[in-house]
Amino acid sequence: MGIAKMKFIDLTSDVKQLDSVLARFIDIRGFHPVLATEIVERVHGLTSFVAENPCQPMLQEIDEIEKKFVLNLPTVEQRDINYNINEMYEYIMETKEALEGELTKIKDAQQKIQKFENALISVKNIESLDIALDDLFACEYISIRFGRLPNDSVDKLSYFQNKPYVFKAFNFDDSYTWCMYFTTDEYKREVDNIFSSLFFERIFIPDFVHGTPKEAVFALEKEIENAQKEIDHYKSDIYEITCGCTNRLSCIKEELLFVNRIFEAKKYVVGLGDKFSISGFMPVEDVHRFEKAFEGIQDIEIEINEPDTEKRITTPTKLKNGWFSKPFGMFVEMYGVPQYSDIDPTPFVAITYSLLFGMMFGDLGQGLVLMLLGWFFYKFKKMKLGAIGIRIGLSSAIFGLLYGSFFGNEEILTPFFTDILGLAEKPIHVMDGEFTMTLLISAVVIGALLIMIAMIMNIITLLRKKDYVEMFLSHNGFAGLTLYGFIAVGIGLQMGLQIPAFNGLTIALFVGLPLVAIFLKEPIERKVHHHKMFPSGFGGFFVEAFFELFEILLSYLTNTMSFLRVGGFVLSHAGMMLVVTSLMSMVGGSGSILVFVLGNIFVMALEGMIVGIQVLRLQYYEMFSRYYKGNGVVFSALNQ
Repeated sequence: MGIAKMKFIDLTSDVKQLDSVLARFIDIRGFHPVLATEIVERVHGLTSFVAENPCQPMLQEIDEIEKKFVLNLPTVEQRDINYNINEMYEYIMETKEALEGELTKIKDAQQKIQKFENALISVKNIESLDIALDDLFACEYISIRFGRLPNDSVDKLSYFQNKPYVFKAFNFDDSYTWCMYFTTDEYKREVDNIFSSLFFERIFIPDFVHGTPKEAVFALEKEIENAQKEIDHYKSDIYEITCGCTNRLSCIKEELLFVNRIFEAKKYVVGLGDKFSISGFMPVEDVHRFEKAFEGIQDIEIEINEPDTEKRITTPTKLKNGWFSKPFGMFVEMYGVPQYSDIDPTPFVAITYSLLFGMMFGDLGQGLVLMLLGWFFYKFKKMKLGAIGIRIGLSSAIFGLLYGSFFGNEEILTPFFTDILGLAEKPIHVMDGEFTMTLLISAVVIGALLIMIAMIMNIITLLRKKDYVEMFLSHNGFAGLTLYGFIAVGIGLQMGLQIPAFNGLTIALFVGLPLVAIFLKEPIERKVHHHKMFPSGFGGFFVEAFFELFEILLSYLTNTMSFLRVGGFVLSHAGMMLVVTSLMSMVGGSGSILVFVLGNIFVMALEGMIVGIQVLRLQYYEMFSRYYKGNGVVFSALNQ
């Protein structure tokens, strides 16, 4: 439970063995390496092995070939540290150029086919003419144009009906009208400009087409057939090239992936002369795997030390929690991971979040549904929030049983307590008006207790860090705990047991002294660190410290009162379900079932989300702010 214990590992060897060491290093699991830049920038004379990685662009080229030519490269085992980047690059580019060349030929042939097909359509439109096309296009005074015009441009020709041209439309499709027009050579330029402005696409009849339109149709169909055969031939060439290069490309790809990992790992390597070193952290129980990974390599030194050996490097934090609290690590990590020397708040968050959510959303039926939904999303969707849903759903069900609430019905469980358990009535009557004040006071008491626990956790953390001034004098240290605890306990004794706890002596000891300690914390801390106590003068310090002390006292009050929302949401949930029950009675019959189902879904979705957010807010603002900073470094292991 808590934060995993770490060891600091330092590996040293000769530079000539770098690739051999990295070939094994990249497969180690559970090792958090330290970037070379973190060490090189702080120590003079050290160098980094970071260099431009040639593997990435080559892998991109292979990926492009795979996608463009639909290659399914098989996975092969290929690990060779004696790689030749230049040879691999040349083979990749040669293969790509060969495939791209065939692809270009196919595109050219397809464009030729498209051109011939458009000409074929135009020729078929005049197939009934018994005149040679050469004669038709050789007219001395008439110019003929074949092509197609956008359908919406055909109507616009009416604006130019006084111009000297003849327009003939043959057929049309969804976008174009296939047509021809002719005019005299004298007005050819003007008419061409008109049709060009209407987006006329001219279709040229190829030079090899001669004879009548029927003969032209035959010639064009023949050329289209020949072009299609060319495409089939080029595709066959591509197939042969891909079959011949698949195995080699697969080997190169796997080798590049391996080499790429080696190049990426060089950012963790620090050089000093003819030696290099790799440093990092590993959980205590996994250290033996690191040593075993380099067995058989000569002239290699592995030093294993405590994590605080290297003061210049921050020890990473790996949260290690049990079954119940582990999913709540998501909430902790959202705020920030703890430092290695801090307390892991995850178990505390797991317990308090579950309890507070259960109190605020207490319903046996809805809690069981929430558990079922959480299990579904965790089991089949692998959602961490689903795992949390199982736990808070169980808490809701337990508190719902105590409240005697089952899908909003406050009486259905009463026989369980009276007839089976032999009690006079159910333990908690949420809807009883006399219970309201007790509920709200209980919420404040729970809040005060949680705030004091947060202060105690802060004191333990500061003790670990040996920050004694902060531990004794801060408003979240001994001084703050004494002040807040005395007032909270004193009010409780006064109201609950009628025991007077406040008198001149107790107020002086447990209120006055802590206030003075908190007031003088900063100058005392400066004195401990051999600085001037009042660098800006006592007057300026007094005014600033006075208002800070007032803000601290106000925060004690507001943080405590913030827990009133716990009692408020207990009443809110019961009230919303009472509305659903009332609507069921008004509707009656089979319609009440629909109201029951929709009402419960609405309350679970709306209030469940709001309660979840409010409990998280209590964690972050009322508790985390007192004992947790979340400024640690996340343990990020290779091959996680």
